[in-house]
Amino acid sequence: MPRPLGELEDAVMTRVWQWNRPVTVREVLEDLQQERSIAYTTVMTVMDNLHQKGWVRREVEGRAYRYTAVSTRAAYSAALMNEAWAQSDNPAAALVAFFGMMSPEQRESLNDAIRIVQRDVPLPPSPREPEGGEGTARP
Repeated sequence: MPRPLGELEDAVMTRVWQWNRPVTVREVLEDLQQERSIAYTTVMTVMDNLHQKGWVRREVEGRAYRYTAVSTRAAYSAALMNEAWAQSDNPAAALVAFFGMMSPEQRESLNDAIRIVQRDVPLPPSPREPEGGEGTARP
């Protein structure tokens, strides 16, 4: 289970996930600077840390790296939800409380997800009939 991302790690990963392409430190820096004052070396350190933690992979391009997300934000969110649910001493009650916090739009998304999962789950094998069929005597 990944530990939750810190505030700056999340801000960086949000861009990597949204852009969905290899990105440079400079690109992330310029976008972050629209919201806050931040140094190039700070962004570079955060992206290096994200690489060390396995969140991004990187490839050398000239004198810089290009970073790509290893997984999706959806997978990250799912892992966090699963970890929180697994920590509960009463998982059913935790789910009921969680569902109670959902907006109508979130409940509809949940219903859509359940329909997708149910469609993808193979049906259990049917019980096999005895050899020779029912009522057939064996030699």
